[in-house]
Amino acid sequence: MVWLDPRARILIAGQAPGLQAHEKQRPFDDRSGDRLRDWMGVSRDQFYDLANFAFLPAAFCFPGYDAKGADLPPPKLCAQTWHEAVLKGLPALRLRLMIGAYSQRFHMGTRTSMTETVARWREAAPGVIPLPHPSWRNTAWLKRNPWFETELLPVLRQQVRKALSEGNDI
Repeated sequence: MVWLDPRARILIAGQAPGLQAHEKQRPFDDRSGDRLRDWMGVSRDQFYDLANFAFLPAAFCFPGYDAKGADLPPPKLCAQTWHEAVLKGLPALRLRLMIGAYSQRFHMGTRTSMTETVARWREAAPGVIPLPHPSWRNTAWLKRNPWFETELLPVLRQQVRKALSEGNDI
């Protein structure tokens, strides 16, 4: 599902809505969203204020599960067909958060692993920040990469505060 408003100052570009979010018709309305809001230091009200955040997944709906119960990858057709036009309609963006490898590959043109892309976050900052998916499935990744919490999250929170405090000029 896509939530967009030309006043939005922060773009959250991800893979696809999870099943819970898809059923609720609200992006990141699950435990992943709780973790993401915590990473950014924003309240639920701030997060769902369309003047603050735009949500643009690579796939516009839940793509389903594979035989092992993992989320299927987003169909490339959605992003290839719509993302460029959608981004042109978001003139107030100040910060782009690229969540997960699919988003990072499509929007940033990366060909490295998600871990390497996120580890090299300084190369894209301040306007773009790559992040792992905030899913509980990535808890082990977070434990193996303590620099994410100590180095990247303080900068993420600072950049989110800055983007939200800047006026809209549209």
